[in-house]
Amino acid sequence: MTIQAVGRAASQMIDEVRRQFREIPGIMEGTGEPEYEKCIDISTKASLREMIVPGFLAVLSPVAVGLVLGAEALGGMLGGSIVTGVMMAIFMSNAGGAWDNAKKYIEEGNHGGKGSEPHSAAVVGDTVGDPFKDTAGPSLNILIKLMSVVALVLAPLFS
Repeated sequence: MTIQAVGRAASQMIDEVRRQFREIPGIMEGTGEPEYEKCIDISTKASLREMIVPGFLAVLSPVAVGLVLGAEALGGMLGGSIVTGVMMAIFMSNAGGAWDNAKKYIEEGNHGGKGSEPHSAAVVGDTVGDPFKDTAGPSLNILIKLMSVVALVLAPLFS
């Protein structure tokens, strides 16, 4: 969900930047002033809007499991989320960094350098890698903490 959110926000940002290049003369020459605040607004609104559903899932999942299946099942869910969440976060951070470094390595002139077929492939990999290492991986830490805190606060209801 977070990777798709990044893609949707990036698409909105690209549309806005293209609009500004079309409608504001002189941006490329340095004589026109881009509308930076519109890009910041897109990023801020998207980051808040796109995290509503994941936030509700993180809060409601422990509540639903605790109420329906009990404290033991909730403990199992939290244990599973920690184990899988940590593994996925490490994987996403490492894979994203590897894709980013591969592109930089090719841009230094290796494997044909910029403009080559390996560079095109590395750009695609970096497009996936950036959300992996900058968004999805780190957000799993927050997810695990939020689920654990909700479970601990509501623990008396589940026993």
